[in-house]
Amino acid sequence: MFHIAFVEPKIPPNTGNAIRLAAATGAELHLVGPHSFDLSEPQLRRAGLDYHDLAVVRQHEDLAAAWHAFTGRRVFAFTTKAKTSYADIAYEPGDVLMFGPEPTGLSAQVLADPRVTERVRIPMLAGRRSLNLANAAAIAVYEAWRQYGFAEGR
Repeated sequence: MFHIAFVEPKIPPNTGNAIRLAAATGAELHLVGPHSFDLSEPQLRRAGLDYHDLAVVRQHEDLAAAWHAFTGRRVFAFTTKAKTSYADIAYEPGDVLMFGPEPTGLSAQVLADPRVTERVRIPMLAGRRSLNLANAAAIAVYEAWRQYGFAEGR
């Protein structure tokens, strides 16, 4: 299945919503530290409702550890600065959909990393800053999963 990577997430409810997304789609959620909250935080648990036991959530101490875990996988870095639309990618099971922290997004250093297969964007109207992190991840995961025929399995 697909992998969602949240690099240094800052807002617990967004991460809770991503846990629900992972449970609903079979994607694995990777939380790349450091992050500013504990996974037992009430806001995160409330947003994730009872999906925590149904989701695969992996924690990585830092980006170096995450890169190691993603070895051999294609990594799509989502950024408002990209020219390629997320809808123009032919996704494959095992792909990593990487998102940066709220509100800054992925750093220039991460976006320039040679392990990033491609930088992609979700189109929006001009003058808009960005989408909510959990919403952006949902758009991307559902497009990748749709291309895979909504097949079940991990």
